Amino acid sequence: MVQTRPISKTILSLDDLEERFNLRPTEDEQFFPEWIDNLPELTNSEIATLDEIKHRFYRHRKRGSLAEGTINQLIISPLLTLAGLYDDPFYVTTEPQVEILLQERDELLRGRIDTLIIQDQFWVLVIESKSTIAFSVALPQSLTYMLKNPKPESPVYGMVTNGDEFQFIKASTGDNPQYDLSNIFSLLLPRRNQLYDIMRVLKNIKQIMLRTAVS
Repeated sequence: MVQTRPISKTILSLDDLEERFNLRPTEDEQFFPEWIDNLPELTNSEIATLDEIKHRFYRHRKRGSLAEGTINQLIISPLLTLAGLYDDPFYVTTEPQVEILLQERDELLRGRIDTLIIQDQFWVLVIESKSTIAFSVALPQSLTYMLKNPKPESPVYGMVTNGDEFQFIKASTGDNPQYDLSNIFSLLLPRRNQLYDIMRVLKNIKQIMLRTAVS
């Protein structure tokens, strides 16, 4: 009899992920250059907007921890708007349900993605924003969602944030599933706005997906 289990309470470590899906970190140093190489420059207008976003976030954050919905309003939505990921040809959907059936284990994993950016049938970006969950738990759960990429021949990208910190993910979900991670970007660094770096990565992913669609 198939047991239905929530992803949020079942996939709690990278070991859980590897055991069920054989998804492992890549050994290829060139697997994920998109977060560091040939990043697009920012315009003066984009820089000014990112400074406003960080200032607004920091003003709220100084009062204490922020709820997930507040993080989405203060950070995620403004970033996606500025990156153009709400505009044609992209679409956004929130909390779409994901189901993964593991027949050999009689197990059905079920969960919901916080935010999913779609281009036609391509999953462009899976976003998980958690106010309290540790990255060590958010990462394997995000990777689990990414395994449902409907175009396994194409890579899928992810972004995990708790508001204070951001990390990007790239996964290949075909016959040899593997993944890699970016460095962690922090909004709490003094005298530096790492939203600049985050926005450059988002713009780069967008450009890559637009080129993929044309080809």
